[in-house]
Amino acid sequence: MAEKITMGTDGKLIVPDNPTIPFIEGDGIGPDIWRASVRVFDAAIKKAYDGKKKIQWLEVLAGEKAFNQTGSWMPQATIDAFREYLLSIKGPLTTPVGGGIRSLNVALRQELDLYVCLRPVKYFEGVPSPMWQPEKVNMVIFRENTEDIYAGIEYMTGTPEAKKLLDFLQNELHVKNIRFPETTSFGIKPVSKEGSERLIRSAIQYAIANKMPSVTIVHKGNIMKFTEGAFKNWGYELAEKEFAGDVYTWNQWEATKKESGEAVANEEMRIAGIGGKIIIKDAIADNFLQQALLAPQNYSVIATLNLNGDYISDALAAEVGGIGIAPGANINYLTGHAAFEATHGTAPRFANTNTMNPSSVILSGVMMLEYMGWKDAAELITNALGKTIRNKKVTIDFYNLMKEATLLKTSEFANEVIKNL
Repeated sequence: MAEKITMGTDGKLIVPDNPTIPFIEGDGIGPDIWRASVRVFDAAIKKAYDGKKKIQWLEVLAGEKAFNQTGSWMPQATIDAFREYLLSIKGPLTTPVGGGIRSLNVALRQELDLYVCLRPVKYFEGVPSPMWQPEKVNMVIFRENTEDIYAGIEYMTGTPEAKKLLDFLQNELHVKNIRFPETTSFGIKPVSKEGSERLIRSAIQYAIANKMPSVTIVHKGNIMKFTEGAFKNWGYELAEKEFAGDVYTWNQWEATKKESGEAVANEEMRIAGIGGKIIIKDAIADNFLQQALLAPQNYSVIATLNLNGDYISDALAAEVGGIGIAPGANINYLTGHAAFEATHGTAPRFANTNTMNPSSVILSGVMMLEYMGWKDAAELITNALGKTIRNKKVTIDFYNLMKEATLLKTSEFANEVIKNL
């Protein structure tokens, strides 16, 4: 009998032993990597809990498969299932560039108010990396998921809406610096205090719960002072107001230095913290991307806005082997809704070839199991995946970058991970 995961009155998930979890297999390579991944999930759960727990998988449709069967890219029934069952997992979905349907991922995040895009970035020994010391990379990105330019408030040049907005900006607000007004398209960047606070609050709570040394607010507030700059300021204010006993902010650090004249090196504070407290600091986005290459050990939990988070997530993933091994989740910590997903694209030319790396979906499933509290199964998968890669039994993406590796198909890679459980 199907059972549902629910949210308790204490703000914690209630997870039955046989929960129903919807899945979307995805477009392009999605079916291949989903088939491999789900076998790993089921085997790990069976081993960890001696058959006492099992997920009942419920397929729902989105993307090309949905369009071909129903005429809709994202049927309402799929949204309803994601809302009803709280947790879901999905493969990559098609989004055309420059027109056509809106991003299905963005639509899902907006519909369920999945305000955190959670992207852990950690190195697995043996994975080919462009970094000199990739083992120093261990970060978790909290990307705001519902605001910023991803709100989708855009107007194409030449449309009545663009002309109306141009007229308002020039004649009502007396804006002078639109360089080529007759050919300009417009996008609006909303950043709210509430949206910023709930994202940064989640990042700080995560850092405290997982005993991580710092939270860095990454922003471009030197240029966008009232959006990105406000995000930074609201973050510091929230940290000092709600987490006074657990954190030490960079603002407090600067004030203490000024008062006491203590010459404690910044790097010492960045790495070790002060008195066991988590450090709350900030970094300009472009400088952060440089420092994440030069000194990744100085960063732990990252809290950032939507566009910055998109760039940062993929850039950091490259440090530990690429987006093919990067997991992700979209979460509303207040309602419990969470959609776990492969973070790469659909790679349609490799569809049905059984050649691609399923690790992004597998590790997204690990995140889901951790979120459910099924940490024993999650740990089994993480260790088995690590062992498989260390043994150099890999799919084509890693095989091309490794010496003396064994080339495996997608399904064979899953077999090897299951064997290593």
